[in-house]
Amino acid sequence: MNVRFGVLGPLRIEAGQVPGPAKHRTLLAALLLSARETVPAERLMSVVWDDRPPASAGSVLRVYVSALRKLVDGIHTVPGGYLIDVERDDVDCHRFERLVGGARQARAAGRGAEAADGFRAALALWRGQALADVESSVLRRAHGVPLEELRLTALEERVELDLRLGRGAEVIGELRALVGAHPLRERAWVRLIEALHQAGRRSEALGAYQDARRTLVDELGLEPGAELADAHQRVLAGEDRPSTAVGDRAPVDELPPDISDFVGRSPVLEWIVRTAREHVSAPVHLVLHGPPGCGKSAVAVHAATGLERPDGRLYASLGARPPGAVLEDLLRSLGCPDGAVPPALDERVRLYRSMTARKRLLVVLDDAADEAQVRPLLPTGPGSLTLVTSRSPLAGLEAARAYEMGVLDGDEAVAMLGEVAGHERVRAEPEAALRIVRLCGHLPLALRIAGSRLARKPGWTLDHLAGRLGDERRRLDELSAGDLAVRGSLALGYRGLADPERRLLRGLGALSAPDFASWVFGTDLEPLAEAGLLQSRGLDEAGQERYGWHDLTRLYAAERLAEEEGGPERVLAVISGAILERTRQARASLLPAEPGTGRTEVHLPGTGPLETGWLRHEARWLSAERRFLVAAVGDFYRVGLYEAAWRLAFYLTPLFELGAHHDDWHATTATGLDAARAAGHRHGEALLLRGLADLHRAEGRTESAAAALRAAQPLVEGLELARVTLRLGLVQARPAEAEQAFVRALRVFEEAGDRRGRADALRALGALRRDEGRLNESLSAYQDLGDPRGEAEALLDLGRLHLGGGRLAEARGCVERRLRINRRLGDRLPEAGALLVLAEVARAEGAPGAAAGSAREALETFVSYGDRRGAAQALMALARAALDLDDIDDAVEALTRAMGEFDRLGDEQGRAEADRLAQEARRRRGRRI
Repeated sequence: MNVRFGVLGPLRIEAGQVPGPAKHRTLLAALLLSARETVPAERLMSVVWDDRPPASAGSVLRVYVSALRKLVDGIHTVPGGYLIDVERDDVDCHRFERLVGGARQARAAGRGAEAADGFRAALALWRGQALADVESSVLRRAHGVPLEELRLTALEERVELDLRLGRGAEVIGELRALVGAHPLRERAWVRLIEALHQAGRRSEALGAYQDARRTLVDELGLEPGAELADAHQRVLAGEDRPSTAVGDRAPVDELPPDISDFVGRSPVLEWIVRTAREHVSAPVHLVLHGPPGCGKSAVAVHAATGLERPDGRLYASLGARPPGAVLEDLLRSLGCPDGAVPPALDERVRLYRSMTARKRLLVVLDDAADEAQVRPLLPTGPGSLTLVTSRSPLAGLEAARAYEMGVLDGDEAVAMLGEVAGHERVRAEPEAALRIVRLCGHLPLALRIAGSRLARKPGWTLDHLAGRLGDERRRLDELSAGDLAVRGSLALGYRGLADPERRLLRGLGALSAPDFASWVFGTDLEPLAEAGLLQSRGLDEAGQERYGWHDLTRLYAAERLAEEEGGPERVLAVISGAILERTRQARASLLPAEPGTGRTEVHLPGTGPLETGWLRHEARWLSAERRFLVAAVGDFYRVGLYEAAWRLAFYLTPLFELGAHHDDWHATTATGLDAARAAGHRHGEALLLRGLADLHRAEGRTESAAAALRAAQPLVEGLELARVTLRLGLVQARPAEAEQAFVRALRVFEEAGDRRGRADALRALGALRRDEGRLNESLSAYQDLGDPRGEAEALLDLGRLHLGGGRLAEARGCVERRLRINRRLGDRLPEAGALLVLAEVARAEGAPGAAAGSAREALETFVSYGDRRGAAQALMALARAALDLDDIDDAVEALTRAMGEFDRLGDEQGRAEADRLAQEARRRRGRRI
């Protein structure tokens, strides 16, 4: 089968036309290099524009994709990016990598001639430099350089096999060309010297060594490495290279058998091979770390099986064994007689280092506990490779490189289940297979156990097993087969913890959140991460380190909490106070002087950078903790902490409004209302109904908002009733009734001295009456309260008022002041709303190009936040600007997208306005949408 697409040289399409424009070629190459994989649009923009995409890159990229589709079939738009649906073997680079992998497997099995032929077939795919006519340094760094390195490595490996097969004379010319092109590549010089020596051309072999040494000294100031020096010594001594036949040596090989149903894990396997080959002049120590059951040992053995070292491969299972006992086994494996193994640890270490100093070994150290256990076991010979598996990253291990392993991706997990249980059964029940994968958390150990149970129970359906796994209380019981058990794997880590860390892990078992920060329990979580029971998720947007865990670890922690402490109630009761107070403080930064706990607080205005920085940090903290706090509402409710549940749900409403997190808003409000009613707290119920009305209003559902507010009215009186009345005015269809509501609320606020309520009522009244004086009063009131977000809203209302009155300079001034506040606080969605008003101002000024720019910037923000209503409005603004520019194509595209959004939202009024503009576009263009 011939390849259809080529990147190993100039870009090539079999029986097709290669794109002409350079950026089109770059885009096609990027898709082909990730064939059948989603390439994010942001990644493609980075590749096409070399990390400097213009502001219009997103729309231009869509144009490029459209052009490519006319030349190449199979390019699809998928969530988040694009994908080219072609067989990977139809692209020469992927076939090259597959053939190299097959050749290496043949070599590992002792089939030298077959391996050499496999390497030869792989190398024959190359037609020149990879990506020769693709102008993207980003793509060259990410793919071109690694492919070229693999090409050279494959060539060296094939030549080594040819030498073992006695073909030295046949490869001399090829090797001379290789060292000419890469004079600093010592391995190529070694093979040339060996080939010359094998062909009986001893003097030329010695001359080649002198050429190599001269080049290395002149260019790098370095003497030849150990491998090159050894080759020279063999020529001087007249020793033949032990390679006349593949497999005539029998170095020690203690590796456990590779897993026959191993799947996936390409990134870590490639990392191991690449890192091992980059540092052949020194010993290489690689640490594979991750949670229990993620397949670290399987990956290490699988990788080691495909790697050769001339002096053998050693394996040791460490666990809790002392290093001295392990050293005794390793020394015997290296040929040390039983009676010659020294009794003392330091003597064993010295002997081991001496015996490995001139050997190139591969050593697998499985299940290491800590750095002190590993250090004495590291071989010292240049070119030796040590693969260490551990639940800890072993950060203190000198000169070691670490790779954190997670769970399998979706396709790999399904493939593994099929390998163990049978592919036919998995194909017969694909939905049940996906449920099993999800319930196993994509964890290899859990999937292997689930597959084994299915294999032993041919009468079971996958749906039956998925049903059994669906019960969280029994899931760990179900994930047990023979001597394999997820619970046992987790228990090893748990028993290795000190008592405070065990107590902490149990406490975390009370939480259902996917991740959390240290502040929740007021203690460092790093010891649990070191034990592999938590995984660091990096720093969040508030600068806190977040930790997460596998769902089965969470179930185990909850199980320990139930058995040792009786359940989560006490733990949640202890931490609820701190969670509520910290969230209340953050809410107060979003709504200064807002009665979050039934009292009105007055905050003095702060205009300095420290005040602004604090406001921005608090908003970021709430955003970073959103998923944790949403989960905490449910946790509190489930254990009967009803007041904590409804208060936390209420405190979170301004965060949801600021970030358009409507799903979380709905969920927490529903739980909070149930909690308030269960607690018999009428005021709490009213607060949450008020928040529910705000949510409905944000979604454009004014009748539902009014219904929620009417339900709240009988529950409250005084100031809270005034707040409900104010919001009822905001959803009234009749202006006169809305005005009456605003006036009544304003009177109550002024009589009670509620400055926040007064500011809100003044703004609502001023916007309704188009009263500049009232709006300016509200602006001053927000400034007195130290509420920059309220100030920003008043400025936008003033901007709209001036725009409607034709006072364009004043309108622009107000909107730009609003934008400065939004950007200072990092409030992206309010900024996008202001940009839409700025677009209206620009159109009124006769600058449709500027209007389109503002609308496009707003659209990007709305789309990134998933705000469909905002996106629809931005598309309408973009369409209006396009019509002003007489750019009918852009207008049609924007209107088509806007209609789709309005249809999904059920917004008949928005759809009608889009239809009206569409008629205008048809009139100008004479076409139908």
